[in-house]
Amino acid sequence: MEHNSARSIPISAAAEQLGTTARMLRYRESLGLLPVTKEQPTGRGHRHRRFSEADLSTVAAGLELERSYDITPTALSFALRVLSEPATMASVRAYGERLGRLAPRPARAMDFEKQKALRLLRQQGR
Repeated sequence: MEHNSARSIPISAAAEQLGTTARMLRYRESLGLLPVTKEQPTGRGHRHRRFSEADLSTVAAGLELERSYDITPTALSFALRVLSEPATMASVRAYGERLGRLAPRPARAMDFEKQKALRLLRQQGR
């Protein structure tokens, strides 16, 4: 008998359980919103994605975030990108500061001392 935790289902059954479509799940996968799979291609070289209970739970959590915050899958994908890429986060933060939606980060004492030292070096070079 198969253990429930090892059970996996095809994309069509996963979509039905999640209240969405297989096409939307494939779209979400293209955005990086599905758990990474380690399955090897089956059939004629095509990978037939299967979903474990953990996968279904993770996708359901993403769908709930979208509903709770009234955002699109694309917006959720970008939010994850901001959280995982420091350069993207810095760009978005700078934009938020320019808009006035985010307060500038407080200057740290070391930053102040560094700026002071650079000013002194520039003055000495004149």
